[in-house]
Amino acid sequence: MTTTTAAESGTWTLGGDRPVHRMGFGAMRLTGTAPFHQGVPRDREQSIRVLRRAVELGVDHIDTAAFYFSRTRSANELINAALSPYADHLVIATKVGPVRNVRGEFAEPARPEELRGHVEENLRQLGRDHMDLVYLRLMGQDSLAEHFGALAELREAGLVRHLGISNIQPAHLEEALGIAPVAAVQNPYAIDRRDDKTLALCGEHGIAFVPFFAAAKPGREAQGGGEEHAAVLDVARAHGVSATQVRHAWVLGRGDHVLAIAGTGDVGHLEENVAAGALRLTEDEVRRLDAVAG
Repeated sequence: MTTTTAAESGTWTLGGDRPVHRMGFGAMRLTGTAPFHQGVPRDREQSIRVLRRAVELGVDHIDTAAFYFSRTRSANELINAALSPYADHLVIATKVGPVRNVRGEFAEPARPEELRGHVEENLRQLGRDHMDLVYLRLMGQDSLAEHFGALAELREAGLVRHLGISNIQPAHLEEALGIAPVAAVQNPYAIDRRDDKTLALCGEHGIAFVPFFAAAKPGREAQGGGEEHAAVLDVARAHGVSATQVRHAWVLGRGDHVLAIAGTGDVGHLEENVAAGALRLTEDEVRRLDAVAG
């Protein structure tokens, strides 16, 4: 039996100098069966096996954050334990802005002058000297100028190689580009949750578009508890694959600059997600999926 690797998903060059396979890995689910303090903590050794298997399968882009922790697990610590010393080609991306206190509760977002400490905390947890990619994750701000400007200073200082922005509106991208180069944008995007304006704008500027909640069926944040769309299920049956794989394949088909960060804490699901990078939908199937209401 042939094992599908992340190379089947194609390659994109982040920031003009870091080639990565378009099927990556999101670390949020490493810490538990649900994000943050919801659900049950993962077995530590299982999460480490998932990370090492991901790299074996050619995944070279891992998305994480210092605020990805549950009561007894930290995504960054797991990544450090599983993958350090890091391969030169492996890209680790993190996000700063949101703040969780020691009880796991979200507090006021970081002020611009606090972002250096947030980047340094990620570096300590991951055991790295610099971050490959750091996103400013917006928390409802009208302007990102002060915060993104603070990250641009860290890029000049060598703590950060490339900058990204997350949870944005198109105007935020134009604002950021006036301050420093943007390598990636991370926004919610799925068959039933479109953000085509930002996706197209990223393509025009040669910026990676990295969807989150890309594979979650209706009821995303509420643990995806809704019913899957009939069109997604029909396409999945036609290919003998899961609905999740169809969702990943559809997202990757939106443009060569689209990168997936499929997250899981299970080796079997990981292999299934990576295999989605080789799934090719027909033009008719794409039209049917495009017609699903957003």
